[in-house]
Amino acid sequence: MNNNYYVYILANKYKTVFYTGITNDLYRRTLEHKAKINQGFSEKYNADNLVYYEYFSNNIDAIKREERLKRWNRKWKIDLIEKLNPEWRDLTNEIGGARSEAGMTAL
Repeated sequence: MNNNYYVYILANKYKTVFYTGITNDLYRRTLEHKAKINQGFSEKYNADNLVYYEYFSNNIDAIKREERLKRWNRKWKIDLIEKLNPEWRDLTNEIGGARSEAGMTAL
Protein backbone atom coordinates (compact mmCIF):
# COMPACT_ATOMS: atom_id res chain seq x y z
CA MET A 1 0.00 0.00 0.00
CA ASN A 2 1.32 3.43 -1.00
CA ASN A 3 1.46 5.87 1.92
CA ASN A 4 2.89 8.74 -0.10
CA TYR A 5 0.59 11.67 -0.77
CA TYR A 6 1.49 14.97 -2.33
CA VAL A 7 -0.27 18.29 -2.58
CA TYR A 8 1.14 20.23 -5.49
CA ILE A 9 0.83 23.49 -7.36
CA LEU A 10 1.29 23.80 -11.10
CA ALA A 11 1.67 27.09 -12.95
CA ASN A 12 1.56 28.04 -16.59
CA LYS A 13 4.72 29.49 -18.16
CA TYR A 14 3.53 33.06 -17.54
CA LYS A 15 2.77 32.40 -13.85
CA THR A 16 -0.75 33.73 -14.35
CA VAL A 17 -2.61 30.48 -13.66
CA PHE A 18 -2.30 28.08 -10.74
CA TYR A 19 -3.65 24.56 -10.38
CA THR A 20 -3.65 22.85 -6.99
CA GLY A 21 -3.99 19.08 -6.80
CA ILE A 22 -3.35 15.95 -4.79
CA THR A 23 -1.83 12.63 -5.86
CA ASN A 24 -0.09 9.53 -4.54
CA ASP A 25 2.42 9.57 -7.42
CA LEU A 26 3.71 13.08 -8.03
CA TYR A 27 6.00 12.29 -10.94
CA ARG A 28 3.40 10.28 -12.87
CA ARG A 29 0.72 12.88 -12.25
CA THR A 30 2.97 15.74 -13.35
CA LEU A 31 3.79 13.90 -16.57
CA GLU A 32 0.06 13.39 -17.15
CA HIS A 33 -0.47 17.14 -16.85
CA LYS A 34 2.37 17.80 -19.29
CA ALA A 35 0.95 15.28 -21.78
CA LYS A 36 -2.53 16.76 -21.30
CA ILE A 37 -3.96 13.28 -20.79
CA ASN A 38 -6.93 14.49 -18.76
CA GLN A 39 -9.15 17.28 -20.02
CA GLY A 40 -9.83 19.95 -17.46
CA PHE A 41 -8.53 23.13 -15.93
CA SER A 42 -4.80 22.44 -16.13
CA GLU A 43 -5.09 21.24 -19.73
CA LYS A 44 -7.23 24.20 -20.78
CA TYR A 45 -4.92 26.81 -19.23
CA ASN A 46 -1.58 25.03 -19.87
CA ALA A 47 -0.72 24.76 -16.18
CA ASP A 48 1.94 22.06 -16.34
CA ASN A 49 5.02 23.42 -14.56
CA LEU A 50 5.41 21.85 -11.12
CA VAL A 51 6.44 24.80 -8.95
CA TYR A 52 5.57 23.57 -5.45
CA TYR A 53 4.72 20.38 -3.58
CA GLU A 54 4.36 19.04 -0.07
CA TYR A 55 4.62 15.44 1.13
CA PHE A 56 2.15 13.76 3.50
CA SER A 57 2.16 10.26 4.93
CA ASN A 58 -1.63 10.03 5.10
CA ASN A 59 -4.38 11.05 2.74
CA ILE A 60 -6.56 12.82 5.32
CA ASP A 61 -3.89 15.45 6.05
CA ALA A 62 -3.15 15.82 2.34
CA ILE A 63 -6.81 16.37 1.48
CA LYS A 64 -7.19 18.96 4.24
CA ARG A 65 -4.10 20.81 3.02
CA GLU A 66 -5.26 20.77 -0.60
CA GLU A 67 -8.66 22.16 0.39
CA ARG A 68 -6.98 24.90 2.43
CA LEU A 69 -4.60 25.87 -0.40
CA LYS A 70 -7.46 26.03 -2.89
CA ARG A 71 -9.08 28.71 -0.72
CA TRP A 72 -5.91 30.81 -0.51
CA ASN A 73 -5.68 34.01 -2.47
CA ARG A 74 -3.18 34.49 -5.26
CA LYS A 75 -0.64 36.47 -3.21
CA TRP A 76 -0.48 33.82 -0.49
CA LYS A 77 0.18 31.13 -3.09
CA ILE A 78 2.91 33.22 -4.74
CA ASP A 79 4.54 33.82 -1.35
CA LEU A 80 4.42 30.08 -0.57
CA ILE A 81 5.96 29.14 -3.92
CA GLU A 82 8.67 31.81 -3.75
CA LYS A 83 9.67 30.82 -0.23
CA LEU A 84 10.81 27.38 -1.42
CA ASN A 85 11.21 27.90 -5.17
CA PRO A 86 12.16 31.57 -5.73
CA GLU A 87 13.25 30.96 -9.35
CA TRP A 88 9.93 29.24 -10.19
CA ARG A 89 11.85 26.25 -11.60
CA ASP A 90 9.83 23.37 -12.97
CA LEU A 91 10.56 20.69 -10.36
CA THR A 92 9.46 17.76 -12.52
CA ASN A 93 12.97 16.70 -13.52
CA GLU A 94 14.15 16.92 -9.93
CA ILE A 95 11.50 14.54 -8.65
CA GLY A 96 11.95 12.34 -11.73
CA GLY A 97 15.68 12.10 -11.09
CA ALA A 98 15.06 11.00 -7.51
CA ARG A 99 12.58 8.44 -8.76
CA SER A 100 15.03 7.08 -11.35
CA GLU A 101 17.71 6.74 -8.70
CA ALA A 102 15.28 4.63 -6.69
CA GLY A 103 14.85 2.28 -9.65
CA MET A 104 11.34 3.34 -10.61
CA THR A 105 10.09 4.08 -14.09
CA ALA A 106 7.73 6.75 -15.37
CA LEU A 107 4.21 5.96 -16.49
